Amino acid sequence: MPVEITWWGHATCTVEDANTRVLTDPLFARRLAHLRRRRGAVPPAEARRADVALVSHLHADHLHLPSLARLGPGTRLLVPRGAPRAVPGVRRLRHLRITEVVPGDEVRIGELLVRVVPARHDGRRLPVGPQRTPALGYVVEGEARTYFAGDTGLFDAMAERVGAVDVALLPVGGWGPYLGEGHLDAGRAAQALARLAPRAAVPVHYGTYWPLGMDAVRPHEFHAPGDEFVRLAAAAAPGVAVHKLGHGESVRLEVAR
Repeated sequence: MPVEITWWGHATCTVEDANTRVLTDPLFARRLAHLRRRRGAVPPAEARRADVALVSHLHADHLHLPSLARLGPGTRLLVPRGAPRAVPGVRRLRHLRITEVVPGDEVRIGELLVRVVPARHDGRRLPVGPQRTPALGYVVEGEARTYFAGDTGLFDAMAERVGAVDVALLPVGGWGPYLGEGHLDAGRAAQALARLAPRAAVPVHYGTYWPLGMDAVRPHEFHAPGDEFVRLAAAAAPGVAVHKLGHGESVRLEVAR
């Protein structure tokens, strides 16, 4: 059975594998604080249907409470350990089955195994105060092994900690004209691809949100990362099939181990 990946925009994807729907970092907003959605329609109601939702870290564009509130009752939600303490609104999501996780944890969801892996990123809700909640990535193991990186920079043990994967959902940009520490741009994402050596990759976390009033500030950082990743990945990891999706587009991947 193939695995199907749908990119809804930013870091939000649906992974369908082994009769199970996995939703990553749900974000269904037209506007978030100073950011507005510049490309792609707000995901339809279908996008909110999931057996499990994965939250990589506490930044508001990844742990978005209004979007999580729209998930169906009984949806499983995996969040970094400490999230309910750091973000009190998480405790009000009583219709969801919330599990706090750290790197090294494994959670069984139907026929899937979700492995929690580390990410190199500031996992705090706000850029002040103590660092108490980790930033995470996830490997979804079913018919395929799909790595959702969340937000991360390159780190030496990335391939070792993530392990063998068939598909990599890698961030290649951001929501503003400059990327801070702990992020992958198109070039660093191509380097990560060379280390991970999956069969296929989908670039995410670019070309969706942009700050209000900044359309003319470094616009290539909004428009170019997907194409740059395709080009750089072809040189750094020529054996990997890269699928650059439009918002709401899907790809079905046959994985033979």
